[in-house]
Amino acid sequence: MNKNKKIIFVILMLIIIVCMILLTKRLFKNDNTNTKQYLTATVLTVEDKVVTIKDGNNIIYTFDNINDFILKSGDTVILEYTGLLNKDISNQVINVANYTLSSIEKAKEEAIKKDLFYDYYKLAQTKLDSMSLDEKIGQLLLVRLPDYNQIEDLKNYHFGGYLLFAKDFASKTKDQVINMINEFQNASDIPLLIAVDEEGGSVVRVSSNPNLAKEPFKSPRVLYNTGGLSLIKEDTINKSQLLQELGINLNLAPVVDVTTSPDDYMYNRSIGQNTEITSEFAKTVIETSHQGKVSYTLKHFPGYGNNSDTHNGISIDTRDYDDIINNDIPPFQAGVDAKAEAILVSHNIVNSIDPENPASLSADIHNLIRNKLHFTGIIITDDLSMQAITESVETSAAVKAILAGNDLLIVTDYKQSFQDIKNAVEDGTISEKVIDDITLRVLAWKYYKGLMIENIK
Repeated sequence: MNKNKKIIFVILMLIIIVCMILLTKRLFKNDNTNTKQYLTATVLTVEDKVVTIKDGNNIIYTFDNINDFILKSGDTVILEYTGLLNKDISNQVINVANYTLSSIEKAKEEAIKKDLFYDYYKLAQTKLDSMSLDEKIGQLLLVRLPDYNQIEDLKNYHFGGYLLFAKDFASKTKDQVINMINEFQNASDIPLLIAVDEEGGSVVRVSSNPNLAKEPFKSPRVLYNTGGLSLIKEDTINKSQLLQELGINLNLAPVVDVTTSPDDYMYNRSIGQNTEITSEFAKTVIETSHQGKVSYTLKHFPGYGNNSDTHNGISIDTRDYDDIINNDIPPFQAGVDAKAEAILVSHNIVNSIDPENPASLSADIHNLIRNKLHFTGIIITDDLSMQAITESVETSAAVKAILAGNDLLIVTDYKQSFQDIKNAVEDGTISEKVIDDITLRVLAWKYYKGLMIENIK
């Protein structure tokens, strides 16, 4: 009996040794640290031998160990490297051995096939080919409606859209609002995004006017506590119908920040529930919104948490990375999975992701959106005139926003933002090709929304 046990023991040991050998060989075979690999991308910037690029999936990488490479913004390159790319952060430590100038079109085409707006890129490209640089830059600006020269500046700067606030609706009748928006659309060569923050509760730009709605829309928290997700769905339908009747096609809502404490700044604007329920809320609103023609926007990425109001100054998020990933990101993922078209990024400085930049101006934050969430839609900044930006950014926020990976910039000082971007293109800081790629996505979105097909001039 003991002899049999010894034989069995020896056989088991041999099996374990063989398995370990096979596993080691497999791991070694899959170890790419010393294998030559290739990355096709567009060069965003070159500064003091620090090169920043964007691949076909809009992931941004920065290399500070590239020597003697003669590259400029707009070049399409194939980098030969060894090591492992980390798509969660922009700064890379791989060894780039060589490069060739090439075309990114094939890689981009493969990426675009996964894009939410895939069916509309050919139409968008045809439109893009006919546009001037000024027209392209203008499409990247979602402008807070100015008090003066609304039509004149719309024609001069070719804005992508107007963002309207409560003052723009105050005392107006439905017909007056409809006529105002029609006047904007008729003055624009390319159909406009007409946006509002109609969240419900404390942020009601439209329904605060009794001429436009019987009563202001209730907050998500009140709706959920009263009637659960079914009432949230009904509210989304009613909200969309009103906005669509007026000519508004983009709602900067829902707020999907996870917050359960009444002491948090964002609590009254949120559903006020845990991660699981907030995720269901995000899914419900986005899925319901597809019944109409008003696009909805998930905000404020990567989740506001218990941070202070960025309208009034710099806000530092000191939470752990895992806390944010596990608690704050799921509602955004739920919305993306439900085919959300847009995500708005906050101005909080998130120490665990990028301690140097507000989220809206951080390539690492945008890589998180593109890589972990696999989001292919439109990324929008919060208003670049908010104090969190003006107090923390010395150079042009608009240029930094473009280079960080945003598609649409909410701006108040549109003249300065427009000129800063144009200057950056003219002095080579940003290639016109980079502007083309972003404008193409905005145009494809407008085709996807039906704006270009219904209203193209």
